[in-house]
Formats: sequence, structure tokens, C-alpha cells
Amino acid sequence: MYRIINHKAIQEYFERVAEWFEQDGSVFLIGETTQVIEGCREWTTGIDFYSSVRSSDRKAFNDAVLKVAREMDIPVSDEFPGDLIPLPDGYEERTRALSNTSWTRSLRLDVSHFDPYAACYRCIARGDEPDYQVVLTYLESGWVTEEGLATHLALLLPKFNYKTIQQDPAEFRRKYAGVIQMWRSRKQTQAPRQSRGL
Repeated sequence: MYRIINHKAIQEYFERVAEWFEQDGSVFLIGETTQVIEGCREWTTGIDFYSSVRSSDRKAFNDAVLKVAREMDIPVSDEFPGDLIPLPDGYEERTRALSNTSWTRSLRLDVSHFDPYAACYRCIARGDEPDYQVVLTYLESGWVTEEGLATHLALLLPKFNYKTIQQDPAEFRRKYAGVIQMWRSRKQTQAPRQSRGL
């Protein structure tokens, strides 16, 4: 049983899923799962991803996902971010390859990272402190920029309503403004330390 879910646990999870699900498919890691695999954080409390498999293979894949999750006693979530919030245009093209693919070469599953901008908006919509930290880590890693978040959000706002994001759009905007303020404050506190190191 994994008390914390680190890189090794995530790797083992998908290796075991691939052993049970012997068909082709794609897995897109999201949020903390992405950040653990890329070394931006050491551990997470669950494995979050979105899967794309043939409709005829969906049941077999879901069965494998649940079977391995029970065997390893870890929480997993296979969720399409677009079910929570409209996604920014071009999100499919902003998927990112893993920086280290050595552990996925033997898998029939194609493993990559979901669009980090879409992942950020998903986290902001959910809106708790761990989600905000995910967004800040994306910003710190350079996977998203404040300017990029603002640009994509401006295009998304006309699509926001109670039905599409399951909350008051004004509440989402307040959450977004709060995350950006946290980011700017963090940059201000980091700048003196960085300048002293030069």
C-alpha cells in the first residue's frame, strides 16, 4: 500500500493497467500527477488523468483502471476536464510529451500530459488550496504564463455560464484573480533571493 503516491507508484500503476488492458489507448496526466512525474513535486494523494480509448474497449479499460486501483489501494480519477469547464481553443495541440519516456516504451498506452492551461482552469474552477498550488507550480515551472492564462481566459469567458462551469461565472473570475494575486506575491518574495544568488 502506498501511503503517498510518488513517481514510482504512478509508474507502477500504469504499467499494471497496461498489463490488464492489452489494447491501444492514450492517457493524459493532469495536475499533481503531471507535476510528480516531471519532478516538480515529490508526491500526490491521487492519480488524475484523462483516457482516450476506442468505445469498444472502454469497459475493459475502465475495469483495468479500477482493478489496479483497488489492488494498490490508491485513489484514481479518469475525468475529462471539459466536463467541468469549457476548454481553451487548441487544447489538443498543447498536450506535452513526458520528459522521460523510458518507463512508457514497453506500454501499448501512449502517456503524455494534458494541456496545462486547461488543467489550470480546471483547478481554479474547483477552487481549493491544493488546486491553487497546482496552478502556482505550473506557473513556476514555466509550463504556463500569466499572460497566456489571461489570453486564453478572455476567449473562454463568453462561453461561461452556470451550465457550462457548474458555478457562478463571477465566482470563477474571483478565484482566478485570487490565484494571480498569489502568483504575483510569490514572485515578489522570490525575486530578492534570486538576485542575491547572482
